[in-house]
Amino acid sequence: MTEFDAAQLQRRLADFAVSRGWQPYHTPKNLVAALGVEAAELQEIFQWLTPEQSARVMDDPGTAFRVEDEVADVLAYLLQFCEVLGIDVLAALAAKIDRNEVRFPAAQGTEGLHRHSSE
Repeated sequence: MTEFDAAQLQRRLADFAVSRGWQPYHTPKNLVAALGVEAAELQEIFQWLTPEQSARVMDDPGTAFRVEDEVADVLAYLLQFCEVLGIDVLAALAAKIDRNEVRFPAAQGTEGLHRHSSE
């Protein structure tokens, strides 16, 4: 399997958009809207599944392909959004993890577990 890094993938996405004349449409507003749509399409796959079914979603090749395809769309739009705004996505994630490690120490256990999604 070939390893990629975020900058390399961002360059491929940017080149892809430029070669098709799409870059004028890749504004932060449009990209974040597309990101939301793609995240909703990923969510739709899981909408009516039980927790047990959702844990086994990758067992079915057809569903697994759909999940992977939507994950790729979400990541593509996120990387393009970060590229346009000059955000180092991996540095932003590392900084967020650092802040969360301080805010939610491991000794805390599962207390506050459901508060973390938007933090």
